[in-house]
Amino acid sequence: MAAVLERRAAGWARRTGAFALVLSVTAGLSHRYGLLDTPAFLTVLTLVPAIACAALVFAGVAFHRFWNDGDLGGFDLGVGTLLALIVLAPFLFAGYRAAVLPMLADISTDTADPPSLVQAAAARGSGMNRVLPIAPAAAAEQARAYPNVTGRRYDLPFDQALEVVEAVMAAKGWRFRPGGLEHPPGEVTIEAEAATPLIALPVDVSVRLTDEAGPTYVDMRSAWRYGRHDLGDNAARISAFLAELDAEVIRRTTAVAVE
Repeated sequence: MAAVLERRAAGWARRTGAFALVLSVTAGLSHRYGLLDTPAFLTVLTLVPAIACAALVFAGVAFHRFWNDGDLGGFDLGVGTLLALIVLAPFLFAGYRAAVLPMLADISTDTADPPSLVQAAAARGSGMNRVLPIAPAAAAEQARAYPNVTGRRYDLPFDQALEVVEAVMAAKGWRFRPGGLEHPPGEVTIEAEAATPLIALPVDVSVRLTDEAGPTYVDMRSAWRYGRHDLGDNAARISAFLAELDAEVIRRTTAVAVE
């Protein structure tokens, strides 16, 4: 009877591990392609690691008799353990990122006067992060963790710089919010909707261009709608965008010089 129970535990380890993997992949794809809304997806994300841990518990029970008494079920407990570890791997990586990076969800190249997210703030509802000024403590944390997240000054006329910024944002697949927000003359802020890689969590971004009577200065802001810790995603998004913007500016200015 005990051997039967251990073989059953091994079978449950395999089935539970497989269920956790199928659930995580299905939920991730459903959210990415708009079939599952973000709050429901985040709820599933809290269940998936618990199910994977249950598979490891079943595997541990089965392994005890497999190791000590030579009972059957080694294949099932091995498969269950492997599937559970595959499911848990991204959660363990996220936990590591959460431990080594500051708890921030709103990053800007200008923390004292960040580009506005007026339209994003109006669109955010219950359960989403509020769009607020960046607190001094958060700004200090950002400066320590991401010292290279800074604005750019380009030797381009304002109109040309605006054209390049819009082209790079469009190439990244970000969805523009209607209309650019003009502040004082010579300053425009463009808002757009971006998403995280793979699971496509929604992110609001804004890029501000300031005409400096010759060159143009570009600042950027990226803010998660959900969650208190972005795991470094916002800083990575800003750095990647500005690197692509640098490359596009160089490409266009080089082409003009050659002509």
